[in-house]
Amino acid sequence: MTGALLNPAACAAFLVGAFTLAGVSQTAWLALPLSRRFAIPLDGGRTFRGRRIFGANKTLRGFVIMVPATGLSFAALAGLLEGSPSGQTGLWPGASADYGLLGMWAGMGFMLGELPNSFVKRQLGIAPGQAADAVYARRLFGVFDRIDSILGMLVALTIVAPVSWLTWAYVLIVGPLLHASFSLLLFQLGGKARAA
Repeated sequence: MTGALLNPAACAAFLVGAFTLAGVSQTAWLALPLSRRFAIPLDGGRTFRGRRIFGANKTLRGFVIMVPATGLSFAALAGLLEGSPSGQTGLWPGASADYGLLGMWAGMGFMLGELPNSFVKRQLGIAPGQAADAVYARRLFGVFDRIDSILGMLVALTIVAPVSWLTWAYVLIVGPLLHASFSLLLFQLGGKARAA
């Protein structure tokens, strides 16, 4: 994939749109009783320095849906754009199947991007799903909770496709705002314990 005629705003809009679709799929999946069968902790209950590595909330359950859902949303959006008058103008060249693979890779990066933040919080004694006690730590982790997955996704994409710094900037501005809005909505609907 070359970056000769990429439009940073178009690429960012594509990424935000695709991940919004995948996020909706993930939310629906997590509400299903069937998804609980995949609530297998990624750390297998193992500890580091006497504390859980990632905690009970980081499970296979999210990976089972987010990786394929992101692949499908990338492929579906690319397919829709292929059929539009402007086509995939400004996006990465490739067929829908290529986008499907790119989306699965991006989805994997998105999910893996949460793990370092979870590891640090567990090592600091912050329980899964809880906020830090200290105000500065609560604010710092509040920011990281909004961008960790996005950074993971952008790093994964940048490894295999050209992603401009401007695309990074757009996604890092719009993505956390969308994430915060979605979290608030889930909290109000009873799908999350806290609005963070």
